[in-house]
Amino acid sequence: MAVLALGAGLAACAPADDTPVLTWYTNPDAGGQATLAQQCTEEAGGAYRIEVSVLPRDASSQREQLARRLAASDSSIDLMSLDPPFIPELANAGFLAPVPDDIAEQVSQDVAEGALQGASWADELVTVPFWANTQLLWYKKSVAEAAGLDPATTPVTWDQVMDAARDQDLALGVQGIKAEAYTVWINALVESAGGHIVETPEAPAEDIELGLESEAGREAARIIGEIGKDRLGGPGLPTQDENASLTQFQGDSGSFMVNWPFVWPAMQGSVEDGALDQAFLDDVGWAVYPQVVEGEDARPPYGGINIGVGAFSEHVDEAYEAAACIVRPEHQAAYFVTDGNPPSNTTAYDDPEVQETFPMADVIRQSLEQAAPRPQTPYYNEVSQGLQETWHPPASVDPDSTPQESTDFIVAVLRGERLL
Repeated sequence: MAVLALGAGLAACAPADDTPVLTWYTNPDAGGQATLAQQCTEEAGGAYRIEVSVLPRDASSQREQLARRLAASDSSIDLMSLDPPFIPELANAGFLAPVPDDIAEQVSQDVAEGALQGASWADELVTVPFWANTQLLWYKKSVAEAAGLDPATTPVTWDQVMDAARDQDLALGVQGIKAEAYTVWINALVESAGGHIVETPEAPAEDIELGLESEAGREAARIIGEIGKDRLGGPGLPTQDENASLTQFQGDSGSFMVNWPFVWPAMQGSVEDGALDQAFLDDVGWAVYPQVVEGEDARPPYGGINIGVGAFSEHVDEAYEAAACIVRPEHQAAYFVTDGNPPSNTTAYDDPEVQETFPMADVIRQSLEQAAPRPQTPYYNEVSQGLQETWHPPASVDPDSTPQESTDFIVAVLRGERLL
């Protein structure tokens, strides 16, 4: 009773604080989003205060948690860090507050084309572009030179890097694991060949048309099947994710690797720890993603995080003001340096500290301009899992049958005729 009385007395003496509190549900990172929340709270001058709540590490679990709460009209969700493939689902369901015109104009300036596409649905900006990720082609200069290739100055094709690995009895770093990383690879190949996995992204589930039964789909299947059958991806290809690809690349069998920019600070850290020699790092080069069709720009993978505002938030205006603060170019540049997540704003790459920390910054920027999002559809989960079911393991992929089989399976799932 004494404790309760004391608490009541303190509450009665506490000053009233009517500052709107914005809850920002973030994906796990190295603490950079919490720092940005604090900075924008200070810069708001009392207009709002941002508090961070961290979502599960797995992207699918993040989607499930947010979707369930938004379906229940949860007003506590003000800001959300959203994985781009899940944005159409939330937008289509009316779970995202419309972006005000002035905010949309402000946050779209100097933003990479791939990031703008990933932040939109039905040709309308529905989220605020924050950080944007893309895969580069990483390679050992010595291996490329032995193959007569110079990816830094002349774009290379998948067939060229496959031949180089085959001729030198080395392994390619690709992600063949039965997970989202595999969908990322399939989509990048189809898009780079001039096609799309989903041709009618805004159609109802029963009317969606897929583009896998095309020359682009068959080319994607040929490349994956050949890498799998010829063991060009190494013995662990069917379970190989981004980290396993990096480990393989760092070994004696490494040659070329497609992977996200996180690998650069990871390799630097290994050198600092003594696990790798400096000579290894000096031999590492980088370039834009390989072409599928020689002479035609690749469409590298696009990932990252955009910021959505909950449709049921009681502070929508303040939430969009906060989002605009979070994604300011100088904030994106600082976040890149501290957490390794590339900016969606192209001017942020000119920051001197960014250029010093990431010498491949200009290549990342170019890659983002060419990047293609994964299929923009409210039924992305079904499409992605359907691809993983029918295109795995890589050695089983056949250009003459896999595109047809995967189309039949995914369409049947969307129509409720089969289960994942």
